Amino acid sequence: MAQQLPLISNLRSLPEDAQASALDLLFEPSPAIHSTLVPVIQAASYSSYSELIDQCRGALFDLAATSTPSNPNPKLLSVVGSHPRLGAKKVDSAQSAAEQANLQGEGQQLAELNQEYEKKFPGLRFVVFVNGRGRPEIMQDMRGRIDQADFSKEIYTALQAMCDIAKDRVSKLLK
Repeated sequence: MAQQLPLISNLRSLPEDAQASALDLLFEPSPAIHSTLVPVIQAASYSSYSELIDQCRGALFDLAATSTPSNPNPKLLSVVGSHPRLGAKKVDSAQSAAEQANLQGEGQQLAELNQEYEKKFPGLRFVVFVNGRGRPEIMQDMRGRIDQADFSKEIYTALQAMCDIAKDRVSKLLK
């Protein structure tokens, strides 16, 4: 049975494990995401999941502000690293598996780009809002971000993508 998001009006009053489960559906299962974003849920009542995700983005960007290329915040790396590698054969999150379905095939080239990306940005995973785009477009985006070689910008790009993905997931989970 597919998991469902609780009503946004009830989320704040739910037990912390239920709040963490909602975050798992929006983002990815991750203790670092839980410890960063459960306090966002508990801090206020929200009228929509979009509003909550906007507040989560702020908390994630605040976390990113504590990180530098020479001294990346381990919690931040764990948050970004919670996303599966693009094209990975085994993806734990049902949402990520569905989102990446159109990226199957020619896995070697994508695996090589993932490896190059992770060498360029130690501790990060490439996170992108696939949004129905195919492998060539995603790989071109990945190549551009590798060539740009801006660790700080990459963190913000990855966090923004995580929030875009979360908003897209809400639209599918609340149908």
